[in-house]
Amino acid sequence: MTLALIAGMLAAALGPAPQLPIHLLAVIPGLLLAMIDLGCLRLPDRLVGMIALGAGIPLGLLAPDRTLPALAAGLLVGAAYLAIALLPGHGLGLGDVKLGAALAFLLGFAGWPAVAVCLGTAHLLNGAVATWLLVTRKGRPIPFGPALLAGFVLATTIVDPRYSNLS
Repeated sequence: MTLALIAGMLAAALGPAPQLPIHLLAVIPGLLLAMIDLGCLRLPDRLVGMIALGAGIPLGLLAPDRTLPALAAGLLVGAAYLAIALLPGHGLGLGDVKLGAALAFLLGFAGWPAVAVCLGTAHLLNGAVATWLLVTRKGRPIPFGPALLAGFVLATTIVDPRYSNLS
């Protein structure tokens, strides 16, 4: 059901754009990542790689002029998240770092506003969860992957997802 809902949202937002099949192919490993992270706080490298390469290479071929900004977005987010992950307290895991960098790379093809929407959404979602856990005094680790993936879907559907000069 969730897969159909996300696929429908993407299809409605993108329409018959050439990017639609690329983004739809990223939905399945994305949902698997979310379920795994919710279950055991892990983000398997192979699934993160499937998203990054499986969507990144076709997007690079579709919009070669946007590859450099996309790489810059991925590197910047990856470096920032790595710095957070290396801080004491284990705020982020390395799987979160890799997923954040991969999603920022993919959204970099749509532009910096898409990257900002994804990251802002992810931090707002997890901030709300953390606040709830503090209020209810149920301290436990919070998976960040599902929030990142939700932010990715939102950014893909609302921030110029069609790359208008490609259609």
